[in-house]
Amino acid sequence: MQPHEIKPDTQLCTILGYNAQTGQGRKYFNRILKKNGLNATAIALNISDEHFDFTMQSVGDSKVDKMIIEPEFQEKAAGYCAELNEAAKRLGRVDFIEVEEGRVKGYALDDEIAGLFGQPEFVDERMRFVAKMMLIAHRWYSVPVDLDMIPLLIDR
Repeated sequence: MQPHEIKPDTQLCTILGYNAQTGQGRKYFNRILKKNGLNATAIALNISDEHFDFTMQSVGDSKVDKMIIEPEFQEKAAGYCAELNEAAKRLGRVDFIEVEEGRVKGYALDDEIAGLFGQPEFVDERMRFVAKMMLIAHRWYSVPVDLDMIPLLIDR
């Protein structure tokens, strides 16, 4: 989605990372939304290490209510969460956060990803990554989880 296509009714979320604008997370997440005909997009927030702490300390009081965390900040972001799901606790990192009433909740999706694929030995890291983006889109925007779509999203 181009900036001029964002309208008042466009649903927004955020992706946080060094290169969130051009990163793989935003690329695949927005492809999933577009493929499903949703008027939604992920807004990139490119930050450096020096701005990370301020950003995460402020997120609970901001208008951001859902944020995908790029890999470079996933471990550090877990420390700013008031709550973590079991996978995030075990792994010490989060794939995304949600803010509810000022409380930051962190989630890792590794357990859900493991349950999606019948033969995980045939699934590479990129397929797992796209599946994570699909699960997040499903959670936030009710996008169907269609594993057959993953190769089509990757090959574009």
